[in-house]
Amino acid sequence: MTHFSDTLKTWRKMRRYSQLELAGEAGISSRHLSFLEAGRSNPSRDMIGRLGDALELPLAVRNQLLSQAGFAVRYPHRRWDSEDMAPIRAAITHTLKQHAPYPAIAIERH
Repeated sequence: MTHFSDTLKTWRKMRRYSQLELAGEAGISSRHLSFLEAGRSNPSRDMIGRLGDALELPLAVRNQLLSQAGFAVRYPHRRWDSEDMAPIRAAITHTLKQHAPYPAIAIERH
């Protein structure tokens, strides 16, 4: 099982931030960030939001961090074929059609 501290450290390294840089972006002390990554301190919901904003994390990862820290998820998961995604599907279809006669591709990054 992956812990909050491991996930946070992994994403910080993937975004190529030092602890000092990320702490500055999130508006916290580097010592507090170090304690969060070491598991010596527990984050609040607000702290997870600030770190997610600073690291520009996808909503699914923010939900993962929230659940790892013992909180309920905040961002709902929507299926591509669900009714509330209809405007998104229509916008993508419209954008792809506007590229005609040139080819265009819409790719899900996962």
